[in-house]
Amino acid sequence: MNSYFLKFEASFTLVRPINCFMIGFAVIAGQYIALGMLPSLRNAALGFFSAAFLMASTMSMNDYYDLEIDKINCPKRPIPSGSITPKEAILISIISGLIGIIAAALINMYSLVVASFALILMLYYNTRGKKTGFFGNILVSICIGLPFIFGGAAVARVTYLLVLFSLMAFISNLGREVTKGIMDLDGDRLKKIMTIAVMHGPRKASIVAAMLYIIAVGVSFVPPILGMVSMAYIPFVLVSDIGFVSSSVSLTRKYDMEYAEQTKRRVLIWMFFGLLAFIAGSIYIK
Repeated sequence: MNSYFLKFEASFTLVRPINCFMIGFAVIAGQYIALGMLPSLRNAALGFFSAAFLMASTMSMNDYYDLEIDKINCPKRPIPSGSITPKEAILISIISGLIGIIAAALINMYSLVVASFALILMLYYNTRGKKTGFFGNILVSICIGLPFIFGGAAVARVTYLLVLFSLMAFISNLGREVTKGIMDLDGDRLKKIMTIAVMHGPRKASIVAAMLYIIAVGVSFVPPILGMVSMAYIPFVLVSDIGFVSSSVSLTRKYDMEYAEQTKRRVLIWMFFGLLAFIAGSIYIK
C-alpha cells in the first residue's frame, strides 16, 4: 500500500501541480475577462481541466525527453531519481493529453482547435524544438500565452484585452525561460542545447531576460492608457511591475545558477499578480 502511495506522490510531482493549477486558473480568468462576468460552471470546469491535463501531459513528456539533462540539473526529479520509470511518464503524458483534448472538445470547436495547437506545439518542442534554444523558449512562451485565448475561445469571445494579456504573459515567460537557461547551464551545455546562456554566457542571458521583463512592464501600461480596465487594475499591476523591475535589476547584478533559480520562482509570483490585475481591472467600478 505504501509503495502505491509513493508512486502516486511521484506522479503528482512529475506533472508539477502548481503549474497545472495556474494554467487552469488562467483559462477561467480568460473566460471571465472575455465575458466581464463569471462563466458557466460547465465551461469553467471543462476549461480548467482541459488546460490542467494538457499541462500535465506536457510536463510528463518534458521530463521523459529531459532525462539525461535532469540527471545533471535536477537529479531529484521523479524519473532520474527512479521514482517513476520513463515508460510510466509517457503513459501519464498520453492519458493526460487525451483527457485534456476530450475536455476541450466538449466545450466547442474553437477550444478544440486552440488545445490541439498547443499540444502539437509542445510535442514539437519536447522532441525537436528544445535544442534550438531561444526558438524553443519562444514556443514554450506561446503556450503560456495561449490559455487566455483558450478561455476566450471557450466562450466564443476573444477580446483585445485578452490578446494584450496573452502578449504580456508571452513576453514575461520568455524572460523566465531565458532565466531558466542560466539555471540549467551545465546540463544544457552538455547536451548542446543552444540557449542564450550557453551561446553567449550567463551575463548576456541575464541582460536579455531583464529586457524582456521590462518590456512586459511597458505593455502593462497599455490597458489603463486605452481605458480598457478599471482603477482596480492599478494596485495589482503595481505589485507585478515592481516585482519585475526588482528582479531585472537583481538578475543583471547577480546571474549565477542559484540566483537564476530564485528569480525564476519569483517571476511566477509577479505573473500571477499580473493575472489578478487583469481580472480586477475587468470589474468596472461605476
